[in-house]
Amino acid sequence: MFTDSSVIVKAWVTMVIAGTYQYQDVPNVSNLREVVERKLTQAGYDTQNESA
Repeated sequence: MFTDSSVIVKAWVTMVIAGTYQYQDVPNVSNLREVVERKLTQAGYDTQNESA
């Protein structure tokens, strides 16, 4: 199970916010997507309306 402090979660959040990847690119492994989505939402990132 992934947590807010997991290195992989922090990496994905950073890469999505930087524009390297989009939220839809986060692998659906265990609870990774859910934790990344929560962190992105807390940061003000709209995971539902990403723009390319």
